[in-house]
Amino acid sequence: MRKWWLAAVLLGITGVLGACGGNGNADGGAKEKMVIGYFPNIDHAPAMVARENGYYEKSLGKDVDIEYITFPDGGTFMAALKAGEIDAGLVGPGPVLNNFSNGADVKILAGASSGGTVVVASKKSGIDSVEEMAGKTFITPGIGCTHDVQFETYLQQLGNDKLASSRIGGTLNHVTGNPASYQAMFESGKVDLAAVPEPWGSILVENGAKVIISSDEIAYGDTLPNTVLVANSKLIKEKPELAAKLTDAHKQSVDFINDNPDKAQKIAIGAIKDLTNQEMDAGIVGKAMDRITYTTDVNEAVLKEFGTSSFELEFLKENPSFDGLVADGE
Repeated sequence: MRKWWLAAVLLGITGVLGACGGNGNADGGAKEKMVIGYFPNIDHAPAMVARENGYYEKSLGKDVDIEYITFPDGGTFMAALKAGEIDAGLVGPGPVLNNFSNGADVKILAGASSGGTVVVASKKSGIDSVEEMAGKTFITPGIGCTHDVQFETYLQQLGNDKLASSRIGGTLNHVTGNPASYQAMFESGKVDLAAVPEPWGSILVENGAKVIISSDEIAYGDTLPNTVLVANSKLIKEKPELAAKLTDAHKQSVDFINDNPDKAQKIAIGAIKDLTNQEMDAGIVGKAMDRITYTTDVNEAVLKEFGTSSFELEFLKENPSFDGLVADGE
């Protein structure tokens, strides 16, 4: 699978659109409505490419209107999915597993991307190695998010009680925030470390930060799908043909990305600029190009291991079975 990278700035814009689930009729009156959610971030490029190239519209047909909402993090995405405000979209596996274990009626339709999570230290922190992280403050997009679990699992595997979040008895202070704010927080000295997906790692490094844990060293590295296509189970059960067509459009987009990386890169950068009014330096784009893989594959065994890690880190109250999380056919 060819790897490529884009660079972008996520400002955490949440679109405000109407509720989903409008029903069509035999007379051609009201159309079906499909609301798709995603983040303005490079690991969500399949949604941007599908939107730009009209894959959703072409696959779902003229009787389905497509609307879009963008989200700042997985928690708000999953809340919208559970509330019926969106039908499907792209999100990290952490929020999906956490919500599924708590009874959320959600299924994974396909993978979207893998790899790319890095841990970087600010220049002010003076951190040059993992051993120097004790007593420092780290930031992630959310508590128990994909990048948080990857980082904390890595630390747990070291077997040093001090190198753990204070939430579970360690010495590291954990805060959360929008990745767009990480550079300012590094400069202010409020945060020492960040566990982030690309391009945020490259952006921070470009501004003086140092990579402490690379994407191939961190727990689950390139094996974990860091973005997946999900849908609420109601859509899959009641309108399986729409779910299948949505998945087909998503696969077309992933294929386009891998077959046309330069074109896909321009689409994603343009889409993110439209959403955030900011455009990234082409040099950062080039440096990041080979660090992420776009694939529809889903490694269920890795997802289950990741869920067990979430439980061992006390993000989940019990170690549940994730049987049935991935839709049949994946």
